[in-house]
Amino acid sequence: MARTETRVFRASLDGAREIYRDIEVEGTKSLYRLAEAIVGAFGFDFDHAFGFYAGTNARTMMRTNPRYELFADMGEDSDARSVKKTKVTEAFPEVGRTMTFLFDYGDDWRFRVKLIGSGQKAAKVRYPRVLASKGQAPEQYPDFG
Repeated sequence: MARTETRVFRASLDGAREIYRDIEVEGTKSLYRLAEAIVGAFGFDFDHAFGFYAGTNARTMMRTNPRYELFADMGEDSDARSVKKTKVTEAFPEVGRTMTFLFDYGDDWRFRVKLIGSGQKAAKVRYPRVLASKGQAPEQYPDFG
C-alpha cells in the first residue's frame, strides 16, 4: 500500500506576516478541507463563504485565474472552480506556490497561503495538523461596544 503524501502550508494573516500557522494536510484532501484547517488553526468559526485566488492585488485578485470558490459548489453563477472537488495537490502543484485565501467576504479576512513543503503521512497521526504557530490571531468577531 502506497503512503499518502502530505503538503505543508504556511498561512499568514495578510498584512501581519508575523502571525502565521504552518499546517500539514493530506495532499488528496480538497481545498474545502484546507480552508477548514486554516480557519480552525486561527481559532475562527468556519461559518462563511470563501475562496482561493491566484492573484494578490486586492483590486484584481477576484478576476485572476485560477480561482476556487465555495460559490461554485453552491450552484451560484460563477466561473470559478470548485473548492470541494479540487484537490490540494491540483491547486498547489509545486513548492513555493502562493495563493490568497479570502474568508468571509463581508469581514474580508485575507490569508497568504504558501506551499512550503511536502512529506509522507505518518501512521496514527491525525490530519490536518498545526506544525507551528507564531503570533496571536485577532478575534474573529471583536466586541467594539
